[in-house]
Amino acid sequence: MDDIIYLDHAATTPVDPGVLEAMVPYFSERYGNPSSIYHLGQESRAAIDRARVAAARVLSCDVSEIVFTSGATESDNLALRGTAWAARLRPSANDAAPHIVTTAIEHHAVLHTAHALERQGFAATYIVPDSRGIIDPDAIASAVRDDTCLISVMYANNESGAIQPIQEIAAIARNRGIPVHTDAVQAAGSLPLLVDELGVDLLSLSAHKFYGPKGVGLLYVRRGALIDFQQAGGGQEQGRRGGTEDVPGIVGQGVALEQADSWREAYTEHCRGLRDRLYAGLLSAIPDATVNGPLDSSQRLPNNVNISIPGVQGETLLLSLDVLGIAASAGSACTTGNTEPSHVLRAMGLSDEACRSSLRFTVGRSNTEEQIDATIDAVVESVGRVRALTTSHAS
Repeated sequence: MDDIIYLDHAATTPVDPGVLEAMVPYFSERYGNPSSIYHLGQESRAAIDRARVAAARVLSCDVSEIVFTSGATESDNLALRGTAWAARLRPSANDAAPHIVTTAIEHHAVLHTAHALERQGFAATYIVPDSRGIIDPDAIASAVRDDTCLISVMYANNESGAIQPIQEIAAIARNRGIPVHTDAVQAAGSLPLLVDELGVDLLSLSAHKFYGPKGVGLLYVRRGALIDFQQAGGGQEQGRRGGTEDVPGIVGQGVALEQADSWREAYTEHCRGLRDRLYAGLLSAIPDATVNGPLDSSQRLPNNVNISIPGVQGETLLLSLDVLGIAASAGSACTTGNTEPSHVLRAMGLSDEACRSSLRFTVGRSNTEEQIDATIDAVVESVGRVRALTTSHAS
């Protein structure tokens, strides 16, 4: 697969060789159950403890505030459901179900959970972003009610690349005594994850977004945060999440997170250069293409390119690019095959036509300038072919 130009790092990343090397022993000779008291089990327990220390070091938090999960979807679910039900079950709670403030551009792991909570009687408000995809902290403040139990705003958007003003939002929440959750999945390796500086009480991560394995993630839970843990069945994770731990996955996540954080500055510089080269080439060759998301580089993830090309369906263009050996996306990987236009781009005010003509490229560690140039040529060729076919069919 060396001939494939992979430009969908927001969907997933390859496991780093050093990460895989650290994981392998825990599939084979160090296979003990970490809940067992004999040496083989305690080797696994020690490996989990080391991974927890690594995660706590990157987030600058206490090790007891890290809860390992199966990924960000579970972490997001736990953050919203756990906080909402803890508020509802408080002895001092009144009969009214608590209220959640979130945004219209969240990942579906948050949005669908909020919708499910609404069906259970909770209330939710969904803040719409501006045309750049950025949430106004004042809009968050205006949506807060006396019964608001949680504010959940993603750190950086997986489709538009927009970086949200989490610190300002957290300051508003702190002044009103409301906990803040952020889905930081796309931020790891590109943005700082220091939880005290961000001001958040809960933070979700997924290892496969930063060159770790799939099926493992974490939720940071600030000490003292009220949360009703959802997965019963055992005493694992200090009684907060039942189920035998995925030791190899947790080990891999710890190594991958430390690497991503230590390489962040170089990674950001590398990706930003490739991103800007890709944008410049595409917009020069396709003058009617438009950028979706912030134009200000400081407000956008360094690896994100999202454009709309009029008259060309994004899915059609992706198939053409795939034939040419280029992997990209028309939006979130979790919604591939969904005929509905992107909920993120819609919330930013784009028409359904512009949403359906969008393409997302997300560069990564292994991409090169030569690959970017080849991608520009391939996109231009594919757009020309698709437009020619459309014109001939119309005539």
